[in-house]
Amino acid sequence: MDIHSDDLKTFVAVIDSGTLSAASVHLGQTTSGVSRALSRLEDKLATSLLTRTTRRMELTEEGQLFLHKARNILAAMEEAEEAIRIRQQKPAGRLCVDAASPFMLHCVVPHVAAFRAMYPEIRLQLSSNDQIDDVIEQRTDIAIRVGAVTDTTLHAHALGSSPLFLLASPAYLNAHGIPASPEDLAGHVLLGYAHDEAGNHWPLRHAGGNSLDITPTLTATSGETLRQLALAGQGIACLAEFMTRADIEAGRLVKVLVGSYTGYRQQIHAVYYRNTQLSQRIRCFLDFLQQKL
Repeated sequence: MDIHSDDLKTFVAVIDSGTLSAASVHLGQTTSGVSRALSRLEDKLATSLLTRTTRRMELTEEGQLFLHKARNILAAMEEAEEAIRIRQQKPAGRLCVDAASPFMLHCVVPHVAAFRAMYPEIRLQLSSNDQIDDVIEQRTDIAIRVGAVTDTTLHAHALGSSPLFLLASPAYLNAHGIPASPEDLAGHVLLGYAHDEAGNHWPLRHAGGNSLDITPTLTATSGETLRQLALAGQGIACLAEFMTRADIEAGRLVKVLVGSYTGYRQQIHAVYYRNTQLSQRIRCFLDFLQQKL
């Protein structure tokens, strides 16, 4: 039996991609080529790793065991490669970075070209999740999260903080008027989050305290969607400064109820597992991003 790393990479790519065709795109091969490679691997192992029908694929019990071992072997190979790179002071290898779409679009993407020019051998893989997801489950090396970090298994590296502003477009305010107090918001269209209770607690001083619980008129799961709705004149939203700075400076969005702000700032952290083997790549990325922020 002569199994090579390419066999393992093909098998893992098929599982991670979900289909042979998706894996072929990821690997830069034909679908038939991936299928043949998978069959050859099963022949070498003298066992079936997957049960395949026209509609779906499922791992066999042997496939589950082999997948776990294959991931460990590939990770060890990548770690060994990086160890040599570290000795040569050339950070290299894949770095998976996940962030909510507003942070990814406004704070990461604009700086990707500069990062790649500085570290050409680090292969960035970017993903956007607007909900808190398990870092390992999503195969993410660094997850950038806005707000409190409660998972004690994660190492949290503070990147900074961002104030929250109540914002609306000039067109909306011209049509509906400018609220003079937090209580006036009851007569306005409020844009809020569909599955994020904390996002609907607006940091405003009012008769009941320093946090106003709002009932959104229109909801979305993404802060970027709320930003676009506010720009389109659909209502008032509470959004972070990091994603609206250019809109405010250009006059596309206007702050309202500034006198009622509490000064609350959302914390921004990069989180990753404490036992990560990607320390140099992570350190390079975090140092770079913190300078840009």
